[in-house]
Amino acid sequence: MNKVRPTQPITQAADGTQPPSVSAPQPGPASEDGGLGGRHVARAARGGALNLAGALVSGLSAFALAAVVTNGHSKAEAGAFFTTTALFLLATNIGQLGTNTGVVYFISRARGTGSLRNAGVYMRLGMRPVLILGVALAVAMWVWAQPLAELMSNGPVDSAVASSIRWLAPFVPLAAVLNVSLSGTRGLGSMKANAILDQLLRPLLQLGLVAVAAWVISADQMPTFWAIPYLPAAVLAWWAWRKMSLRATGGAKPDPGYLPRRAFWKFTLPRGLSGVAQVAMQRLDIILVASLAGVGPAAVYAATTRFLSLGLLANGAISQAVQPLLGEALGRGDQRSARELYQTATGWLVIGAWPIYFFLIIFAPTILRVFGGGYGDGRPVLLILSVSMIVGTGCGMVSMVLTMAGKTTWNLANVLVAFGVNIGLDLLLIPHYGIVGAAVGWAVAIVTANLIPLIQVSVAFKLHPFGRGALVSMGLATVFMGLLPWCIQLRLGQGAQSLAVAAVVSGFVYAVMLWVTRRQTALVDLLSAGRRRTRSS
Repeated sequence: MNKVRPTQPITQAADGTQPPSVSAPQPGPASEDGGLGGRHVARAARGGALNLAGALVSGLSAFALAAVVTNGHSKAEAGAFFTTTALFLLATNIGQLGTNTGVVYFISRARGTGSLRNAGVYMRLGMRPVLILGVALAVAMWVWAQPLAELMSNGPVDSAVASSIRWLAPFVPLAAVLNVSLSGTRGLGSMKANAILDQLLRPLLQLGLVAVAAWVISADQMPTFWAIPYLPAAVLAWWAWRKMSLRATGGAKPDPGYLPRRAFWKFTLPRGLSGVAQVAMQRLDIILVASLAGVGPAAVYAATTRFLSLGLLANGAISQAVQPLLGEALGRGDQRSARELYQTATGWLVIGAWPIYFFLIIFAPTILRVFGGGYGDGRPVLLILSVSMIVGTGCGMVSMVLTMAGKTTWNLANVLVAFGVNIGLDLLLIPHYGIVGAAVGWAVAIVTANLIPLIQVSVAFKLHPFGRGALVSMGLATVFMGLLPWCIQLRLGQGAQSLAVAAVVSGFVYAVMLWVTRRQTALVDLLSAGRRRTRSS
């Protein structure tokens, strides 16, 4: 790891309590395989390995879902599906009020400071307002479904769109229960429920039910069938939280009169606003393209950007595993552990995400054929956004580091700036350049949303993502999953055969080099975690 000048530790939690004093952190024991060896890195590896497995299934399911929706259906039907589900996801994120981060933050810090008996207090503080707002949003979507459908349309409004919005509405509070409950389980330090319910059960059920609607019932029913899995997932997530919290606390009662409502919402609400803006940057583009250019271009844009979700899921898998550990480390004032976690996780993100984005850039025309004819117009969108995602991933989970350090207002300001850039460029460019204009707006926003907090964490906390392992990961991904497949494509041309050859040859060489450098990148910890899970299962 690169050495960084030490700073003053963060000594006060967001709820105003002082964590127990700790001595200067000592190096953790070496792992059995000789990796970086910090205990916090090994714990992150265990959660990250499970989440990565779930992310792989979830990403492939989303991929297959987009293929089901686009193949055999008109662009208008596909555009209606993508637009209404984007509205649903935007509504559910608004309804979370930032509790998906706030609950993790406070419960993980309680775990780090030995006050886990108060975990239920934080869950109640988050869940009740979220449920109330979720119901209110559901009612609003049901009542104003027709005006919303008209707002999202650039031409004649299909009555099926308004009907889909109405039938999606009741699932908004269920999504709230799912998200907040799983945040609680992550705060307790377990990724198992999150991986099983949100990355395996829900996406696989969605894929199966949408396929049934598309091929057996009616394309108009695809959005409703897509939302149905939120019901069993929400029930099981709440049950998992209750079971895990009772086991973690041993049934201990919370401190009498302890109700840090002000501290909780002072931290959480700014994160809620920034979370809404972040999701809006991902989902509002689809709605704006539909409104300003039509549902046909919206279908192309939505389908094309689905490829980016493969890299984003790898990002989410690692981030969810590291988030509570960062909260613990920063809560203890353990700057060394926080720095090592940030840099190691950045290397893991690069290893998983950069190869995907390089292949999307190199083989865009071939890859887009999976959606059928008429989707080749998405090639410039794929190129522009893949480059911006390479930049963003290289910065690591920088916004989360800022948030876990308690700087939610900084993060909010950063996201609002990026959101303003995104909306401004969209409104300026989409009427003239269509989906390419939308891609430019989102790409500039992605770069803005990463570079600003990168400067802030570097200056304020002397943290940066560019450790030795991260730099090794960047070099390996660029050479063996960027330059090598590009040379193969130049030799063989575009096509499925060229893509397959590049994937096999580059993937094999890349895997060999990752094995050779497994200690520098701490991949040995991920591999060890995977083996332990396999043996335990």
